[in-house]
Order: sequence, then structure tokens, then C-alpha cells
Amino acid sequence: MTQKLLQMMQAKGYFNRHKKILVAVSGGADSMSLLHFLYNHQKDLDIQLGIAHVNHKQRQESEHEEAYLHHWAEEHKVPFHYSAFSGKFSENAARTFRYEFFKQVMKDYDYSALVTAHHADDQAETIFMRLLRGSRLRHLTGISAIRPFGTGQIIRPFLHLTKAQLPVTFHFEDRSNTSLAYLRNRIRLSYLPTLSQENPKFKEHLCLLAEEIGLMEQALGELTKDISITDLSVFQQQSDAVQLFLLQNYLDSFPDLQLSKGQFNQLISYLRKNASGKMPLKNGYELVKTQTYFLIRKEASISLSPPCLLEFGKSVEFEDYTLTFSEFNDVSNTDAISIWSDAPIVIRHRKEGDKIDLGSHHKKLRRLFIDNKILEKDRQKAIVGEQDGHIIFLYVAGRLYLKKRPENAILYGTVVIYKNF
Repeated sequence: MTQKLLQMMQAKGYFNRHKKILVAVSGGADSMSLLHFLYNHQKDLDIQLGIAHVNHKQRQESEHEEAYLHHWAEEHKVPFHYSAFSGKFSENAARTFRYEFFKQVMKDYDYSALVTAHHADDQAETIFMRLLRGSRLRHLTGISAIRPFGTGQIIRPFLHLTKAQLPVTFHFEDRSNTSLAYLRNRIRLSYLPTLSQENPKFKEHLCLLAEEIGLMEQALGELTKDISITDLSVFQQQSDAVQLFLLQNYLDSFPDLQLSKGQFNQLISYLRKNASGKMPLKNGYELVKTQTYFLIRKEASISLSPPCLLEFGKSVEFEDYTLTFSEFNDVSNTDAISIWSDAPIVIRHRKEGDKIDLGSHHKKLRRLFIDNKILEKDRQKAIVGEQDGHIIFLYVAGRLYLKKRPENAILYGTVVIYKNF
């Protein structure tokens, strides 16, 4: 089997364009199988290996696994690159962290390919997961064997093999792989085995379905390649079905946009109308539509002021405003905020997790913005006043939101917000 696998890799030419490759190694069965196979056949494939490992710090055993891989790399004279996950853990956050780390290593050490151990069982699980989540047809193509990644490519040479066909070697067992708390584990351990009782080739058929969808998408792309998508008159002349495909194809150019189905439907409905103008999308993007064309672009970036400290008896300028902190006074045509402490006030923009005590409840600023339909550009410019580690006021789009007055508090002074002219 090992010789057949080598011949298959050589025939597919996975590494013809690559000399230095980075192998993603977790320590589990699949990645260790990949590592040993590539190490044993470096000369046959004319490659030089490096190992990339991320310790997710979620299990006690992870320290031992990292130490083992580090020792193995030193013993076999293979470069070892590692990092430890930081932040709030989730499957999504961990995956993002891993792949950003891999990209950075590739860039810093001139690796032209990242190689992972995904196999046909992973492919079937991915397709089934996307079906459950209601993904669009084009996203049911599953995992690609080769695609652009970082400063080079990501290659998955095991993708056409089942897990049972992989070479067996020493590896670590991750107990979390048996936990039904994770959707992928439930798919692997429960859903797919149950459906395979009805049809033993169910996983194989899922992979073939993904392959056929991929070919269909390729054919549609070739048939519509001469259509100028953003020419509005050309776009509106197409049938609804072709418009749907063209717009989805165009949106693939903006991988960080990620519109929901509802947002996509609003977008295509707007493009089918004769009106022109701008439509805010998400993640800083907007649609620009004229009488003759349309395009999606990043909204003009907003330059934001750094945080500053407002002390009693002083003033600071922040964005288009001047803020003063002084004894109580009643100034008309301004926004005045009662202050109940003599501590300095940090004047800043919002940050992740910010919330304010409105009296009856605490509210995250993100939710407050959504509930009050605050535009994204105004959210970015919002002024936050923080005192003694608590947000005491929020000023956004001309509206003022105040922290609940402390019990038995004595008025100390007033912050007044003036608009600069």
C-alpha cells in the first residue's frame, strides 16, 4: 500500500512545484501517518520537511505530545515550528489560530506548501456537516486536494484514501475525539455509521457527489466566463438562475464578506431594480450601484483617535469633539454628563466585550448598536468614557447613553461634550 501511495503522489505531481514543505502535525493517527510517510520518502519526492505543531492547551497530555514531537524533530533533524493557542477556545477559534500560524511560518521560513493529513472520511464528514448547516450547493464540493494558501499552496495528498487505507504508525490518542459534544464527532461516530447501515457506500457517494458538484461549478464557470458580471445591463439581461450563479461567483472574490442567505437575497433583489446608490453589506463592505455598473468594495477606512485620559479641570480633543471635566455647570446646546467620582476618565473607542450598566440591566454595546440601528461608520466613531474600569457613558451618532447612577453618590463634576466646528 505504501508503494502504491508513493506512485499515486508521484503521478499526481503534488510536489513538483515545491522543495520545502511544512507538515501540519497534531500528534494524532492521521498526521503522524503523513509525517512518517513523507519523511521516509523525502528523496523519492525530492522534498525537504518542516513540522508545524499547535498546542491547544486543552488537555494535560498536550504538553507531553508537544515534547515528543519536538524531540522527534531534533532526532530526525527536521525543523520544528510550534505555537500555543491563546484566547477563548472554540473549534472555530482554534482552527483560525492554527491556519494563521501556518501561514506565518510559511512566510517566515520560505515554505511553499502546507501539507495536511485530511482523507476521504474527513471529506465525507465535511460534506455531511455542510448539508446539515444548509450550505449552498457550491460549498458542497468539500475539501480541495490542492488550493492556494498563504504564500503558496495547501496540499492534501491523502484526500482520496480512507482512514483505513492510511499507513499505521505510532501516534497519540486524543480523548476529545470521542466526545459527542462536538458536531463533527457526532457525525463521525453516530450519524454516518447509522446511514452506512442503509448503504455501506454512503460516505463514498457523498465524496462522489461533491466531486460532481465541483465539475458542474467548473462547467458553469467556463460557460459564463465571457459575461461581464458587473455590467448592469448585461447582468439584468440574464435569467434569474444565471444571475444567481454570476453573483455567487462574484462574491467568491471577497472571502471575508460571507453573506447569509437572507443578505444575499436582499443584494440580488437590489441589483434587479433600476435604482442606483450604495448598500452597506457587512464586515466593512458596501455595494456601489450606478445606472450602468455595480461593484462591491471596502468602505473607506476611518482614521480613529487613540485613547486619551481626561482629568478633572482639563479638556481633551477626541475625534470631532472637545470634552471637558469640571465642576457642575448647565451649558445649553451641549451634552453634559454627571460624574460621581474624581478618578480620571479614559476616553476611547469601543472594544470587544464592552457593556454598560443601564440600571435595569447590563447591555453589550454590540447589542445596543443593533437594537438602535446604529450604522457601522457611527459605531466605529462612538466615544466611550471609562472610569474605574466601568463604562460610564457612550456617545454615538449624537445620542448619549449613561451608566446607572451609583447609590448614595455625591455629584463631583460634569463632563461636557462640545462639537468642534
